[in-house]
Amino acid sequence: MNSTEAMKIAIELARSSNPLDVPVGAVILNSQGEIVATGTNERELHKDPSAHAEIVAIRSAAEKIANWRLDSHTLVVTLEPCAMCAGAIAQARIPYLVFGAWDKKAGAVGSVWDVLRDPRALHKMEVTSGVLEVECAQLLTSFFSKEREAK
Repeated sequence: MNSTEAMKIAIELARSSNPLDVPVGAVILNSQGEIVATGTNERELHKDPSAHAEIVAIRSAAEKIANWRLDSHTLVVTLEPCAMCAGAIAQARIPYLVFGAWDKKAGAVGSVWDVLRDPRALHKMEVTSGVLEVECAQLLTSFFSKEREAK
């Protein structure tokens, strides 16, 4: 499976996620391109501030392979990771990140900060941004538009 196909799955995960949570989907692929784990935002669902889609997927993948080192895996996520998620990605030693929409308010992979590609970072990784960006951004635009209308 390539990153575009994986992003389509991440988008579907985001669409089917808890309607109270920001619609973000994440997919982790092994080196053969097979899905190891998925995640969606579950902060509202579990009342857990750390339950971002990336963290949910990383926890699931680590449990499934019985190893916290995901050093041959790729994380595909619909939204640019925040600082917390970028830190978790680095700690999990994930070497490849693919994301869709930019997060101009809290993004930590190029928008506001660049935690993962900081020259002082111990773990180096490859980042591909903008994969199905329009579709990913539309999920968020729709969600926040509905949120504003409800208020």
